[in-house]
Amino acid sequence: MKILLNGIVKENPTFVLLLGMCPTLATTTSAINGMSMGLATMAVLICTNFVISCIKKVTPDKVRIPVFIVVIATFVTILQMLMEAFAPDSINQALGIFIPLIVVNCIILGRAESFAAKNSPLASIFDGIGIGLGFTCSLTLLGIVREILGSGSVFGFTLLPETTNILLFVLPPGAFISLGFLSAIINKIKG
Repeated sequence: MKILLNGIVKENPTFVLLLGMCPTLATTTSAINGMSMGLATMAVLICTNFVISCIKKVTPDKVRIPVFIVVIATFVTILQMLMEAFAPDSINQALGIFIPLIVVNCIILGRAESFAAKNSPLASIFDGIGIGLGFTCSLTLLGIVREILGSGSVFGFTLLPETTNILLFVLPPGAFISLGFLSAIINKIKG
């Protein structure tokens, strides 16, 4: 339980560690896009952590990082194929290039190096779930804020009249502004 909460609160990749900013800022134009990217990253993170934890004793130190990259790339490729086959076209178009870029996401490689390579497979799975949930919640929250302020809706439900929409929040500068304010609020709450 402590490992799960660690990824959501104490070591939240987005608001605390400030990792994975490219997908965070680019895919959170809506809540569904943010949640989809977070879930995709979480799936790769869990699988990668498990496999790396299982092969850590047979992986020579000289090739450790390349092996980690190959494991991550394998799961990203599988994820991309599954998304193309089963995910709605709107999600595939919105996430586009950001799915293959999960391979170089520093959250996944960082957790592989700092946690999975040093802990048991079960603990590594729970670490992947915790960090993944933290990332997913962060992206979803950022997407909710940007979608409400930018288009007056959330998850497709209209909440505000069109006259109150602030276009800035669905554009790239709105991502930075929203992330900055949310980070400040969360850090203030955490003390």
